[in-house]
Amino acid sequence: MIYSYAALNSYGSIMRKLVSSGSPYEPKIGISRAVRAGPIITVAGTAPLGPDGRTMGRGKPAAQARRCLEIIAAALEGAGASLRHVVRTRILLTRIDDWQAVAEVHGEFFRDIRPVSTIMQVSRFVDPEWLVEIEADAVVDDGEAAP
Repeated sequence: MIYSYAALNSYGSIMRKLVSSGSPYEPKIGISRAVRAGPIITVAGTAPLGPDGRTMGRGKPAAQARRCLEIIAAALEGAGASLRHVVRTRILLTRIDDWQAVAEVHGEFFRDIRPVSTIMQVSRFVDPEWLVEIEADAVVDDGEAAP
């Protein structure tokens, strides 16, 4: 479930749009899945959660990466953009040896878009079942509509 909130400035233009994915962590931590400020959209570290809030793809880094990117795509859509607007991704792994499996999935989503990206290992995530988290930044040019 995605919902958004837009704040308007005195000219009636959207200054800030908040997008939620329905993650149980968002209200607890006080975060949004994505925030759009003008043409810039930033998507928070995205974990492989299913609609029920539980981890999907347990033990499978490629499946977890796919789920993260699906959530990111939906968040971008909620912010009025699409994956084609992504200019940067950050891939966080608890096991750096999983990088090739995760990178292959990233390539399926971004092969023709080719944003800059960083892959790094972290010691752990909030939930020990998560092997992957992915962040994304996007830019929508003025007058450009999402497909």
